This record gives sequence, C-alpha cells and structure tokens, in this order.
Amino acid sequence: MSDPLFSVKDHVVLVSGGSRGIGRAIAAGFAQRGAHVVITGRQLDALNQTAKEISQGDSTVQAMVCDVLDTNKIEKVVGDLVSQHGHIDTLVNVAGVNQRKPAVDYTEDEYDHIMGVNLKGAFLMSQQVGRHMLARGSGSQINISSLNSQRTVSHLLPYAVSKIGMDQMTRALAMEWGKAGVRVNAIGPGFVETDLTRKVWQDTTMENWRAANTPQKRIGTPEDMVGTALFLASPASAYLTGQVIYVDGGLTAGRMWPFSE
Repeated sequence: MSDPLFSVKDHVVLVSGGSRGIGRAIAAGFAQRGAHVVITGRQLDALNQTAKEISQGDSTVQAMVCDVLDTNKIEKVVGDLVSQHGHIDTLVNVAGVNQRKPAVDYTEDEYDHIMGVNLKGAFLMSQQVGRHMLARGSGSQINISSLNSQRTVSHLLPYAVSKIGMDQMTRALAMEWGKAGVRVNAIGPGFVETDLTRKVWQDTTMENWRAANTPQKRIGTPEDMVGTALFLASPASAYLTGQVIYVDGGLTAGRMWPFSE
C-alpha cells in the first residue's frame, strides 16, 4: 500500500545532468513512482537514449538540451516546462564535472570550467526554477554535493571548493526561501561507482583503501541516492531545509583505526 507521506506521484521533476550516473538513477527513481520527469544535459542523443530507457509506462521521461552555463537556455527550458505543466515541484541539480591533478597544475580555464559548471551552473538553475517556485509558494530543490565538502580528497581542489560552495548556497537559499514554502537541501554522496569512476575503483590499492575506511565496506551505487532524493522531494521532509545529508556508507562518521576487531 502506497503512503502519501512519501509519494511523488504526478510531481514535476527537473533533473540536470540526468543522462548518466547519479542523475540518471534519480530520474529513473522518480519515473518509477509516477512523477513527470525531465532530464537535461548537453548531448541530445545521450539524453534521448536515457529517456527512452528509464521511462515507465505512463511516466514518459522527457529530454531537453540545456547547458547550465547558458542562462538563455536555462530560461527557455524552465519556461517551456512551466508552460507545459504549470509548475515545477522538484529541481535536482546533478550536472557537474571533475578533473584530478595537483593544485599547481590546474590552468585558469580548467579551474573556471569546474567552478562554473558545478557551482555557477547549479546556482543559475536554482535561481531560474526558484523564481517559479517562489511565485507558487512551494517546491523542493536538491543539490548533489560531495563528501569533499566535508573532507577534501587530495588533487581535487577546484571540485572540492565548488562543492563546499554548493553547500553554502544550499543553506543560503534555504534561509531566503523558507518563508515562501520553498525548501533547499543537498545530498553528499560518498564513493560511488559510475561509468566515470569505475576505472579508479578497479585499482586494487584504491579499492582496499576505500573498503578500509567505509564502515559498510561496499562501494556505493547511483541507486543508493534515490531514496534520499525521494524523501527530500516528498511531504515526508516538509520541515527539513538547509541540510546536507551524506549518503556515504558511514565514511564521514569517523576514521577507521588500523586494528583488527
């Protein structure tokens, strides 16, 4: 028996960066539960393929091209979505990029690109969707942060800075928009295996290090993020805003000592 407290049926959900990885899993999770889902990204072919694969019966996932650094494209996508459905219930900011190298080796363009997509792009999406949510007096925004916003991993400086900024953006928007009925929260994934990270975790040294420091031992999957996203979009989290929830298998809970139990 379904529980309306956790229901997202008929919600209009916009997922940026929804063609693969965590974005795809979250979009599929909403579609499986009867939401009207729109995924965005820069590559139409990839978006269309994903939309086709994760559509569920009457819940047809819609694909729309959108570069999060192009305010005109964001405005058009959001405007078209509001015109079609009348409102947007949930925004999930997933679109992001990363590049691993020593801090002294980043070029200015590389730094600007990572910060631009991960932080500025998320803000522009939040701002544009937020205007409609504020006018309606309700809505939930979910930002995909990172464990790097709490514990920085070496050689990821711009990425870590962008995610720390996203956490503060989450809190700042929650402070401003709470009185208008708009909630803003973030999910901080731990180590998750995706197409982009699979090669890293196939390295024995990396996998042993991860396993030794993760209380649940196993690596995360994109699907592990779905339950928290559904909760943050549903009435069950009606009194929750400005929070970063780490879905990390316990990684940020502490540090493992090298002693056998």
